[in-house]
Amino acid sequence: MSARTRTTRILAATALAGAALVGATAATSAPTQAASRWAPADQATITPGTMMYTDGAQCTANFVYTDGAGNTYVGYAAHCAGQGSSTDTNGCDTDSLPLGTKVTFNEGGSLISNGTVLGRGTLAYSSWLTMQKNGEKDANACAYNDLALVKVDAADVSKVNPSVPFWGGPTGIDTDGTAAGDQVYTYGNSSLRAGLSALSPHTGISLGDDPADDGWSHPLYTVTPGIPGDSGSGFLSADGKAIGVLSTLGLAPLPASNNIGDLARELAYAQQNSGISGLDLVEGTEAFSGSPIG
Repeated sequence: MSARTRTTRILAATALAGAALVGATAATSAPTQAASRWAPADQATITPGTMMYTDGAQCTANFVYTDGAGNTYVGYAAHCAGQGSSTDTNGCDTDSLPLGTKVTFNEGGSLISNGTVLGRGTLAYSSWLTMQKNGEKDANACAYNDLALVKVDAADVSKVNPSVPFWGGPTGIDTDGTAAGDQVYTYGNSSLRAGLSALSPHTGISLGDDPADDGWSHPLYTVTPGIPGDSGSGFLSADGKAIGVLSTLGLAPLPASNNIGDLARELAYAQQNSGISGLDLVEGTEAFSGSPIG
């Protein structure tokens, strides 16, 4: 499958939520994790929001993770390494690139160039490959469990900081879903923006969780629409907790909405099935401040 096909799985979300966001301000939360292990946030080149390229396809990093052995991982969407078409969204039956596939962290990418390589890693976990190996039968997991982890090469770990650009955080993992009207924050980094980072921060509102999804997915609209290449980016709650990973475009009954896979469920699945001992999310070294853009 071509890079263009894989990157178009996430399409632009509409700006229908704009009025609901005006004047909304989230509380500032202080980081709770020591910063000494990580590069200073203002000097780090591998962070949430960094462009990631896999066999030509570009996605956005969501959060940083570590394991019990001290290895460092950066997450993106499992479909970023998928080999199906843009409409193949079922992780239980869509082919994917194998573990060990090389992934690069980049900046300045565009339609004609991957930009500058900032670091390298290898695909160490894919929810899609894991669900296929397990013979997963849960339809919601197959549709929304869309997390992959890239192990950062040892030579590049010193370039990593876990803080989300512009917003700060994450302050932990959200475990209680979203209600209609809840404010959310994200940082997409599509190569289609040609390096214009001012266009990357987005705010949005939840449309309320659908009980039929059993907590696996959270539909939402965002202001400053997402575009191809934003897929895989992480979403934060109003208190800076990591909610989910940008995954699919909702077609009905909520046209042009986006679904984000629930990170608490996705990470729990990885912890139980990846074989990576001690896997966990890393909190940001920078305080979360969810003030509205502008």
